[in-house]
Amino acid sequence: MATLLIVHHTPSPATAEMFDAVLRGATDPEITGVDVVRRAALAATASDVLGADGLILGTPANIGYMSGALKHFFDQVYYPILDDTKGRPYGLFVHGNLGTEGAVKAVESIADGLEWKRVAAPVVVMGTPDKAALEACWELGATVAATLMD
Repeated sequence: MATLLIVHHTPSPATAEMFDAVLRGATDPEITGVDVVRRAALAATASDVLGADGLILGTPANIGYMSGALKHFFDQVYYPILDDTKGRPYGLFVHGNLGTEGAVKAVESIADGLEWKRVAAPVVVMGTPDKAALEACWELGATVAATLMD
């Protein structure tokens, strides 16, 4: 069975709502053969990443950058996973109240350095997530999970 790892930092109601929608998409009953594992960014380890076949990353945009928690995650796992996770599919969701471009760019730069493969456009939401935003989050979860199906 394939494993999808969702690494998230969801301190606000908006990011938590987005995470819930991503999780619902990833665990849709029509997606089979994929085990979904959730880890808070401050708890996720290199072993978690090495055991995953794909990833979804979620973060608020803090002062135009990814959260410190997600940055800490990358700082802890980067070198231990560098050679063993090339080509892994990934997706990203970001919430912000101001600029989000820096957060997206930073995560994509690190993912590029790891040679991960983005399989869906990032879902970026400014302000309160509306129905369309939550549907896009659901779609993100379902798309990344579906890439891992046998």
